[in-house]
Amino acid sequence: MWKSLIFIGIILIIIGVLGYYLEKFNFKLPGDILIKKDNFTFYFPIVTCILLSIILTLILNILKK
Repeated sequence: MWKSLIFIGIILIIIGVLGYYLEKFNFKLPGDILIKKDNFTFYFPIVTCILLSIILTLILNILKK
């Protein structure tokens, strides 16, 4: 059990670092919602969330076997 928790923690750290650097390069997938007004910016990365969900589901299913 501890090995799987450590592995999940490492994966989350990698995702966080990738997210930090991809944000600096203005990485957005088509389908992500971005609304800019005068003093307001709303960004909802729906396609990115779906893609991450699929990738994490595949990784966890592989680890489960």
